Amino acid sequence: MTRDAASSRVVSLNVGSKVKMMNGSKEIYSAIFKSSTTERLFLSRTGFHGDEQADLVNHGGEDKAVCVFSHQAYPVYEDLLGRTLDPGAFGENVTVSEFGETDVYIGDTFQLGEAVVQISQPRVPCFKLGLKHQHKELPLHFQTTGLTGYYFRVLTEGYVSSEDSLTLQSREQDSLSVMEANVIMHHRKTDVSSIKKLLSLSALAASWKETLSKRLAKLETT
Repeated sequence: MTRDAASSRVVSLNVGSKVKMMNGSKEIYSAIFKSSTTERLFLSRTGFHGDEQADLVNHGGEDKAVCVFSHQAYPVYEDLLGRTLDPGAFGENVTVSEFGETDVYIGDTFQLGEAVVQISQPRVPCFKLGLKHQHKELPLHFQTTGLTGYYFRVLTEGYVSSEDSLTLQSREQDSLSVMEANVIMHHRKTDVSSIKKLLSLSALAASWKETLSKRLAKLETT
């Protein structure tokens, strides 16, 4: 897909409730187990009605209202895990046919059904992804490949169905792709100019701005 491609098909809408899972001998809760739905769902500023988050510190909130993953990346992880994966396997709310991490940019706005959404940050997978798939290094593979998925904030609420498309509406000039943002966050941690460039993006999520600002302050005082 090129930088100017305008639309991607919704493969699946996925929602779920928090459930118990074991982390060694410790019982924890997670909402990473999502199921595909054909229902028309209302998308509010904090996410899809009927979807839950177990960890409200690291997941959810307006900057992370919707988790999106491109189905194009599924073969990479199917090869790694040695099995076929259903849409929603990575806990994403929306599985799209295209729009991978090199195709979309921080601040991109899209029409999704009745809703208007905007990319706020790449996804940062937590250890529960590894627990779900019984592969504790899986989150590290996400970071290494940059095939992490990404988050939407919701600019306009509305109903969404699996029959809808994700259609690009606007792109900020001189933005950075989701892949570029991942590289700066995880692999070019001492690249001051790149950090400043990423921080200059007004649409970047507040949590990423906080992390990068602290990193930059340390770099500039050493």
